[in-house]
Amino acid sequence: MNQAEPEFCFCSIAFGKKYRALALLLAQDIERYSPKTYFIVLTDNPSDFNKQANILAFKHRSQSVKFYHDKRFAIAKALSLFNSCIFIDADMRILAPVPADMQWIKKVGITARTCEIMPKKYAKVIAGTASAKLCREFQVTKKAAQKLNLDLENEKIKFVYEYLFAVTKDSGKELEFLKQWETLANYFELNGIYDGEGNAIGLAAAKAGLDVRLSEMQGISFFKDKTELVRIQKGQSKMEEMSIYFEQQKMHEYPKRSLLEKVAAKLRQSITHLYNLVRLRIVTLSKFDFYYR
Repeated sequence: MNQAEPEFCFCSIAFGKKYRALALLLAQDIERYSPKTYFIVLTDNPSDFNKQANILAFKHRSQSVKFYHDKRFAIAKALSLFNSCIFIDADMRILAPVPADMQWIKKVGITARTCEIMPKKYAKVIAGTASAKLCREFQVTKKAAQKLNLDLENEKIKFVYEYLFAVTKDSGKELEFLKQWETLANYFELNGIYDGEGNAIGLAAAKAGLDVRLSEMQGISFFKDKTELVRIQKGQSKMEEMSIYFEQQKMHEYPKRSLLEKVAAKLRQSITHLYNLVRLRIVTLSKFDFYYR
């Protein structure tokens, strides 16, 4: 790095052939629209990224039951090299030039494209109209907050939508945040909530005293399939203009595979899932009172 390069990087995780392929598409976007910015990727096969100069790929074995909470390792690696990082899901795209001097990323703490406080996120639970899954998530989140001596309502904890957010160092608070996230990741997964990383991020930040702020993150023009469909429905985007991105994502996310390849992939997934479940049970025994009482 030199002084002309930005102080931030992008980072993500990419496990499996399809997500490595999607991450390469994203890397090419970053190379085009933010040419001096590195993209840090934690992956099961770094060699797939050898030809992409702006990627710093690191070998990583998943430590989460379903990968979601492994995002914290990508952030930890990014912050070991840069003052700020922007986490972005590997299946997203960058659509326009990214300014090198975005002011919002210079603010310490977490900047989130989308985040909500507890009453808004769980309004359906409070109203009694939520699904069983959402009710379960709420109960686990509430109990996790209690174990950390946090009051969900009084402290107005902000739950982060984890597909796009930035973290900037804050005198070591970011390290405590990552430590608390690890504790919460184990707790959520032990209780069957595997995709609750946004809740864990909010609770961990509150416990660490790391500020979380809502921001449009001006300068980051992105494509996220589900978000783009909502934009199209609202007339804020046009399918004919975005169709190429939907098509490219579908091509990589749902490639044609033989029956043998499908069976082998399913077997690997099942073995990894079982291994991580067993590992989770073992590592949490050292804090038995926190996790099991």
